[in-house]
Amino acid sequence: MVSIPFAFTGVILGLLITGTSLNIIAALGAIMLVGIVVKNAIVLIDFTNLMRDRNYELDEAIKRAGRSRLRPVLMTTATTILGMLPLALSTGEGSEIWSPMGVAVIGGLTLSTLVTMVIVPVVYRVVVRRSESRKSKETEELEFMEA
Repeated sequence: MVSIPFAFTGVILGLLITGTSLNIIAALGAIMLVGIVVKNAIVLIDFTNLMRDRNYELDEAIKRAGRSRLRPVLMTTATTILGMLPLALSTGEGSEIWSPMGVAVIGGLTLSTLVTMVIVPVVYRVVVRRSESRKSKETEELEFMEA
């Protein structure tokens, strides 16, 4: 969920840079983008959890997941961007309707992919550290009460 706001920021930046207006078709592209962005983050976090289950330390699990899942995330991004490129660059009849979708998806996916590979692991690390800290405090309190 952390990368979704950055996807929408990328949509807005893409539309501003190209001078394209936000319309219902661009909004439809933004909704489609949410699914792709969330999937990319899930791929990364799921592999991190797998590494944690295999008894890797938190930082090492994050590093391994980043290295291992970079290619699948980039492949998904590249294929989607390349698929939307003709839509974004089209100048033929009716292109003014569909072009904003291509621009929105390309802009949002470009920014959110960068964020997914950097910000999502950082947020994951913070959340896990806090959770582990809270659990250890609860355990200490229980041990103190039993003694």
